[in-house]
Amino acid sequence: MRSQRFLISACLVGIKCRYNGEDRKDEKMKTLMEKGKGVAVCPEALGGLTLPHPEIEIIRGKGEDVLLGKTQAKNLRGENVSLEMIKGAQRTLQIARKLKINAAILKEKSPSCGFRKIYSEGKLVKGEGVTTALLRKNGIKVVPK
Repeated sequence: MRSQRFLISACLVGIKCRYNGEDRKDEKMKTLMEKGKGVAVCPEALGGLTLPHPEIEIIRGKGEDVLLGKTQAKNLRGENVSLEMIKGAQRTLQIARKLKINAAILKEKSPSCGFRKIYSEGKLVKGEGVTTALLRKNGIKVVPK
């Protein structure tokens, strides 16, 4: 029997893929990767956003609302990046399915990976990001980090 593998937000394993070109390296996540128990993903990069890029917020809604077309994800320049966010979430889901991964450890407060909190119009609010919403909707357990 194979041991559990996780999708892990790439910024948590030391990959400089955050909006500002930095990472949020976490030694425990890096160790999971080194032991072959993690697969690094950056939904924003997978969706085609450049790195670095202007900060992104979900406007008056949550990740699920973006998926349903009820609201938009916009960068701080006011550009709608909803399609890129959805594409990145879909590609992340495809990776999980292809590799038969059913759990993810994702970066809290991100418009893609946030689990309990995301930014909306300059404020930290309750809600989950676009990728988290899609993964959970498809039965993949998401754990915030």
